[in-house]
Amino acid sequence: MAYPHVTAATRWARDVVAGRFPAGKWTRLSAQRFLDDLDRAKTKGFPYKLDKAEAERSCCFVEELPHTKGKWARSAETIKLGAWQCFIFVNVFGWVHKKTGLRRFREAYNEIPRKNGKSVLAAGVGLYCFVADGEFGAEVYSGASSEKQAWEVFRPAKQMLERTQDLLDASGAEVYAKAMAIPEDGSRFEPVIGKPGDGASPSCALIDEYHEHDSSDLYDTMISGMGAREQPLAFIITTSGFNLAGPCYEKRIEAEKVLQGLVENNELFCIMFSADEDDDPYAPGTLIKANPNWGISVDPDFMLSQQRQAAQKASIQVRFKTKHLNIWCSAKSAWINMAEWHAAGDETLREEDFLAEECVVAYDLASKLDFASIIKIFARKHADSGRTHYYVFAKYYMPEATLEAEDNPNRAAYVRWRNAGWIEQHDGTENDFAMILQDLEDIPFQVREFCQDKFGAAWIAQQLTAGGATVVDVPMKAMYLTPAMREIEAALRSGRLHHNGDPVLAWMMSNVTARADKNDNLFPDKQSAQNKIDGAVALIIGMTRAMNPEQPDSGFKSAYEDEVYI
Repeated sequence: MAYPHVTAATRWARDVVAGRFPAGKWTRLSAQRFLDDLDRAKTKGFPYKLDKAEAERSCCFVEELPHTKGKWARSAETIKLGAWQCFIFVNVFGWVHKKTGLRRFREAYNEIPRKNGKSVLAAGVGLYCFVADGEFGAEVYSGASSEKQAWEVFRPAKQMLERTQDLLDASGAEVYAKAMAIPEDGSRFEPVIGKPGDGASPSCALIDEYHEHDSSDLYDTMISGMGAREQPLAFIITTSGFNLAGPCYEKRIEAEKVLQGLVENNELFCIMFSADEDDDPYAPGTLIKANPNWGISVDPDFMLSQQRQAAQKASIQVRFKTKHLNIWCSAKSAWINMAEWHAAGDETLREEDFLAEECVVAYDLASKLDFASIIKIFARKHADSGRTHYYVFAKYYMPEATLEAEDNPNRAAYVRWRNAGWIEQHDGTENDFAMILQDLEDIPFQVREFCQDKFGAAWIAQQLTAGGATVVDVPMKAMYLTPAMREIEAALRSGRLHHNGDPVLAWMMSNVTARADKNDNLFPDKQSAQNKIDGAVALIIGMTRAMNPEQPDSGFKSAYEDEVYI
């Protein structure tokens, strides 16, 4: 067999797609993309082909490297790639441009649960790019958010090279305490911590545990420095995490869109090994599905023990899901299923499509120093089902001093969202309520009602009321908010709630925890000050009035009126 690793990778992909190998949705889509590309490569219009020799070469190289820890290192064994690992190497190093022969993929996003050999995989990629890629003056960096994490990949790579004398002799590489180098051509392999300086020209950037990064500084610096390289590679390897405002989750969403065919990016390879959202997290089969190295580096007895403990202890359930099932989690008692929320997104939705329709507008102006939010909700009753569908659009405001503050833990996300037009920045230290009022007065729709949490909104409500608008105070009590929260849950589950893919609102929804009382009434809450929920609260406030416009619930009061609004 001329190309055994390529054959193993291709067979594995077919087994995944056919259901013969247990795998989640995103793993199946990655396998299907590979098989589809093999077919497309036979056509003239597809600019890439699978170079089996290059793919095989990368796999053979890694299998010459020794293990560095555990029972295999003790017996001085070399690495043996599993079929799923072959799949990654075959994709990353095998796909090339038909005309130039240069590699197709410039980025690889790999989401893999703990104990599945991520660091060994990344170390193999780094060493291959360092000594075997044919890149003169190669620069390989192992980057992470902390020194300890950066060495999680660099250390095994260093040990592998030190213990492979033939490779040292053939490459002319030298191993130092904190770096590796090839003096003949100036190639180097080094760890990088935190925010790097400019000036590097990476041929390969290994970004480990990207979910721990609060900003994309390291990633951006590595990508921007690759411009002079013919076939650079940014190799991201991570588990899932909690920070849905971070750069890793943003890359994860991009990867999902690529695998779904919603976005075309022929230079991004992506694979995510994880359980599906509707899987039972405490079924043994779910563990097997999420962990491709089950029974090899993943010890079944240990993992089943972890699963039993998670089923019994609420305090470790989120950690178990993120680290061993690779499911992104938000708050520990998250109110909304974020898979359902993302499924409700439609980036083609435009407010202009609703110009002739009535809407409810809700706002949350609780802080002059932080977020202020406006939500518009349009309700349409579908003729075929008779059910009401909701269409949601949001706008956010934030003072410059808060957004740009160096000690703001969410600064990188806020700046990214401001630059993309999702957040309107106000000069100085406070939000400009006069500008927000102007936006509310200029809304080009039929506004049936303005809804508010009256805290901090008195002046706005007075001005709107003076202008003839109806402004309703929604009491911030569970008995009033519960029906709206239940309706949002139901509308999401049944596909009746729609939004335009707003990343700020997605983040805020992920931060909401549902605090329930003894009567199962709900109240929106958050776990920490940095987990903002202003837009989500505005949505809930607006839904109290949008869900039943013909028969308003009793108990709401028209702002600055004594009578109950009915």
